[in-house]
Amino acid sequence: MEIKRNIYLQKLIVRKHNGMIKVITGIRRCGKSYLLFKLFKQYLLEQNVCEDHIIEINYDAIENEYLQDALKTYAYIKEKIKDQQMYYILLDEIQLLNKFESVLNSFLKLSNVDIYVTGSNAKFLSSDVITEFRGRGDQVHVYPLSFKEFMSVYSGNEDEGLRDYMHYGGLPLITKMLQHEQKARYLNNLFDETYLVDIINRHQIMKTTELEELLNILSSNIGSFTNPRKLSNAFKSIKGVSITEPTIKTFLEYLEDSFLIEKAIRYDIKGKKYLNTPAKYYFTDVGLRNARLNFRQLEDSHLLENIIYNELKIRAYSVDVGVVEINNKDKTKSYLEVDFVCNKVDQRIYLQTTLSIPDQEKLHQEQRPLVNVNDSFKKIIITRDKMKSRYMDNGILIMNVFDFLLDEKV
Repeated sequence: MEIKRNIYLQKLIVRKHNGMIKVITGIRRCGKSYLLFKLFKQYLLEQNVCEDHIIEINYDAIENEYLQDALKTYAYIKEKIKDQQMYYILLDEIQLLNKFESVLNSFLKLSNVDIYVTGSNAKFLSSDVITEFRGRGDQVHVYPLSFKEFMSVYSGNEDEGLRDYMHYGGLPLITKMLQHEQKARYLNNLFDETYLVDIINRHQIMKTTELEELLNILSSNIGSFTNPRKLSNAFKSIKGVSITEPTIKTFLEYLEDSFLIEKAIRYDIKGKKYLNTPAKYYFTDVGLRNARLNFRQLEDSHLLENIIYNELKIRAYSVDVGVVEINNKDKTKSYLEVDFVCNKVDQRIYLQTTLSIPDQEKLHQEQRPLVNVNDSFKKIIITRDKMKSRYMDNGILIMNVFDFLLDEKV
């Protein structure tokens, strides 16, 4: 069954003919090529675009390795443009093309081309490249399957689906596999032979053991506050290895650039300012995180938090971790945490996640940070408990996780 990735397809459609380079980013194997070469190409053909006016190059394919040379790509595409009608140029894994900025800028000068590229590394969206594009790069970031997309091709019920999604994540090929061994082998091989090799080769990393240990520590501590100093101390105490804070900071940037992890920084809600350290790190795909730990440490609470973070990012929210200062009765101050502060245009949502709310004490614990925010924006508690969504007297909405994950309008 075909997975309809309508969120991303619509983003490409509304960007047609806008005079910019549409840059599709995302972790390897998340479905960028499928989106561009299957779904978007299919859309173009349905709009009566002639197939010979769709020019495709996949730089990851061995037969196209010679096209990684900038001049050869330029000549190849120029030869295919034979008239003044619109041509759609679809380029996959553009970071493998040498001097790709120059090639793309050359074609931007033509009035009858519409350019779409994919890339698996954030570095090619660095400030230098944006300068090269002169503000003419338009990014569409693609994530692994959302839970709703995952369930559209899943044969079991929602509970079984969430269990599998929490264990194996949402990389599209996972949906075609049935056995744990097959899924685990795929994820482990992808991690070790694709993602890690990419990072090590691209940045010429010599301390590969330290990079792998950093990944292990991050995997074991998703949703926990950390910073380079804490991680450096963890190396010393756990591994007896000395690794400098600048090196760890650089490694973290490499992992973010490859889209393996994302960082959520702290935001002082009442003070309206960012607190840059410490921060939380989440994996773009929880299946990859679990595979890194050989499917040990499958703590549902942390995995649920990671999944909800990813869902919020899929819905185009910027997501921070909230901090609320409160005054205690003894005139001291303390700080409460709001799991996620979510912003999109003029919309804001404060969101708490919890596996279960078994009693009033737990309910009070989850509500307390939200009650102390003291503004009129929407406040939600998401739980795995089987229940109907309901508003509390204080205006806080309590939702079942399925209602949240399966309703994109929330």
